[in-house]
Amino acid sequence: MHGLHAARGARPNPIGNMNGVWADLLLALHFGFVAFVVGGLLFILVGALLDWQWIRNPLFRYAHLAAIVFVAAEALVGMACPLTVWEDRLRGTATDQSFIERWLGRALYYDFPAWVFTLAYVSFAALVAYVLWRIPPRPRSKPL
Repeated sequence: MHGLHAARGARPNPIGNMNGVWADLLLALHFGFVAFVVGGLLFILVGALLDWQWIRNPLFRYAHLAAIVFVAAEALVGMACPLTVWEDRLRGTATDQSFIERWLGRALYYDFPAWVFTLAYVSFAALVAYVLWRIPPRPRSKPL
């Protein structure tokens, strides 16, 4: 042992050292969720124009709608995103940012009043519901 731990006689805590890794994984998951919601709508719109059949998969379409409705409902009731809360707890008061935290965090977090996000989430949910209605999912056709 060396450094501060040797001077105090303490052993490094391998679980505590993993908090940053777990927080980075949560941030990547969060980014993936956002990509699914935003990218999913883009794929649905482009896929409708190009006649991609997979974009009409009911499981995909209803999961997509459920994802944004969950986010909009959180915003409407003033609930913080569970992924953000969990990530913040894992990071604690640490000020050092990893590469993943720095770059994905910049893409996800903005400093606007809460009502701006609520309006954006509810509007996006309404758009996804409208697209679901205009470009409905279809069950797989059964082979003859």
